Amino acid sequence: MRAIKYRELKRMYDLAGPAQTVRHLTEALQQGHLRPEDFSLRELAEATLGQQAVRMLDPRAGGVNLLEAGEGVDVTAFANITGQVVQARIMEAYTQEAFVLSKLVETIPTRLDGERIAGIGRIADEAAEVHPGMPYPSLGFSEDYIDTPQTRKRGFIVPVTKEAIFFDRTHLVLQRAAEVGEILGLNKEKRLLDLLIGATNNYTWRGTRYNTYYKAGDSGPGGGPPPWINVIDQELVDWTDVDAAEQLFADMLDPNTGEPVLIRATTVLVTPAYRHAAHRVFNAAEIQYSASGSGVHTVAANPLGNYRVVESRLAYRRILAAGYQPEQAKRWWFIGDFRRAFAYMENWPITISVSPPGSEAEFSQDIVVRFKVSERGAAAVINPRYIVKSTGQA
Repeated sequence: MRAIKYRELKRMYDLAGPAQTVRHLTEALQQGHLRPEDFSLRELAEATLGQQAVRMLDPRAGGVNLLEAGEGVDVTAFANITGQVVQARIMEAYTQEAFVLSKLVETIPTRLDGERIAGIGRIADEAAEVHPGMPYPSLGFSEDYIDTPQTRKRGFIVPVTKEAIFFDRTHLVLQRAAEVGEILGLNKEKRLLDLLIGATNNYTWRGTRYNTYYKAGDSGPGGGPPPWINVIDQELVDWTDVDAAEQLFADMLDPNTGEPVLIRATTVLVTPAYRHAAHRVFNAAEIQYSASGSGVHTVAANPLGNYRVVESRLAYRRILAAGYQPEQAKRWWFIGDFRRAFAYMENWPITISVSPPGSEAEFSQDIVVRFKVSERGAAAVINPRYIVKSTGQA
């Protein structure tokens, strides 16, 4: 645990101002020079509010409101500095490594509660020879758009009580902050995973709702053929299973032009049961191949070395929650360009608001300061043609 010089911190706050002090603390916490556990609520309160004010938190000493504790009491400084410590703990839990998919998809800032993302649909290739002295033909465009789902707000309040300061229960406040960050991060990850596995479908293109996944033989909207095929039944055993998925990408067509969609799969997401299989398939130094009925045995360099492979325990749990049996759920894996297939439409990221001093909660509940934590967004399918799902049932 690092020794924090609270008096110097308070002096910086007084001389440099709240903005620079908070920025300095934020950088130190982000870079790991300081950790939330390095702070003491009581010592921080004594430095910012004064030792006399902290002693008067004890009812035997009078138990007055902090605002009545005398000159030099700066509740704002205490709240602002404590807020950065609490936020650092929240963000540690919110961005933990277990939330794999949240790190793979793109976060798109938006000020709308669900929006229409306009695009330009290319017309088919009509390039023609331009003869000398003749005008160039104009390239036309067709309207193209998707509608993203409505965003939702989620959040909690982290209170700091008189007891937390008086008894220096910093660990308890940080534990609550970590729980808030973990719950919000887990909720976001689960919503994204439900899109990934197909339990939730919110892809709306040109006013028509589609499923994220279709396999051969399925019916599309209106009973027609599937608009794309991005489901296979291949266990992840060797390079041929990856090749089967890549062939689906090769068959994807642009709905406006009928031309191939230029897709390059970059990432593979597997359940824990496929952890070692994926390592063997994608990290092998070479592959071996023998054509059916041929005596020729070919050894070549592994062509799959450019893929990024990630494992998600939560994906396995979401597949089970969707009603699949464990032996089925273990075999699922996904391949594609996750940043182009899915996105998180974000009105605002994790944001912390500080309660004003002298609130009713201070008098009625002995809560010195409260931190309101919220985020608002929605998980959205942007283009399902960039993802292939394998249920491994073959």
